[in-house]
Parts: sequence; structure tokens; C-alpha cells
Amino acid sequence: MNSPAITHAELGMVLNELEFGVAASDLHGSLTGFLCGGGIASPRNWLQRLEIDTDTGAVTQARLELLNRLFKDCRSQLDDPTQVFEPLLPGEDEPLDERADALVQWCRGFLGGLGLSGANVEGALSEDGAEILRDLGTIAASRFEYDDAEEDETALAEVLEFIRVGVMLLHAELTPVPAPTVGADRNLH
Repeated sequence: MNSPAITHAELGMVLNELEFGVAASDLHGSLTGFLCGGGIASPRNWLQRLEIDTDTGAVTQARLELLNRLFKDCRSQLDDPTQVFEPLLPGEDEPLDERADALVQWCRGFLGGLGLSGANVEGALSEDGAEILRDLGTIAASRFEYDDAEEDETALAEVLEFIRVGVMLLHAELTPVPAPTVGADRNLH
């Protein structure tokens, strides 16, 4: 049986208690960027790979399980193209400005995590992939203004859909495909 998805509020509370100094969306974006770039990590060491200073004394078993689940859920969403990848953001019941600000934080985290992965994006990306990466940079540097709630809601949904699709494309282009095992398909007579 699969565990329920971790909510933004749940992760935010745990990060606040642990005093990691990183917001929930930023952390999820960093993890996603790191994994998209082919960064190698495990549930045990991913926080260190993202250069997050953790006080291991404050990490209880329940908190550790939540952080491990976050890693596994993110990895699973990225590795299974039939799943719908979702950036971890506040729920739709939260104010629009909070959700938009969290999306900006997520994009900043993604770019930072991608950098920490060591991915060589120069020449490794298609024209579309390079454009997506530039657009993520533009979003990460944005500050949204709100005029019309309905239009703003629609715009945020469109940006979110762009990010979901873009992340899956970047993951496909940057994550090395495992090489087939030599001789695995050969029949010995």
C-alpha cells in the first residue's frame, strides 16, 4: 500500500521544526533539479548532496521517514513517465500570492539542485530543453503582480503545467539511460 502524498504544509512544518533554513517548495525543487540532472543520491544522503546542514540529533524517526518518503516519491514521479509529476506547492485553498511565491521558490530550488547535480547542460539539451531551462530561470527571477483573480489563477495553472511538462523533458534529456548488460540478450548454445 502506498503512503499518501506529502503535503506542502506537512513538509513545511517538519522543516521549520528541524530549522533547516529552507522552505518546502525550495527543498522539493532542489531535490527535483538534482535528480533531473542525474545527481546520485539515496534516501540516506540526499540532504547532504543538496548541501543542507542537518542536525541529526533533531531528526526523529518520524521526521526521517517523511524526508525519506519525499525522496522516494520524487524519484518515483520522475522515473515513471506515466505518473503525473507535481511540484510540491501549497494547496489550492491557499491564497494565490502564496502559491505563486512558492512556485518561484520551487524554480529557484530546481535550478540550484540542477547545478549541484553536476549536469553538463551545455550541449546536452535540445533546443526545447534549453528554452525550458531559460524559462525556469525567468520564473525564478520573477515577482508576480496580481490584478484579476480569475486571470491570475488561469495564468498560474498554465505556468504550473509548463513546469510539469518541462521537468519531465529535462529529466529525459539529462538523466543517463542505463546501458544494457553485455550479453544479456544472447542465447548460449
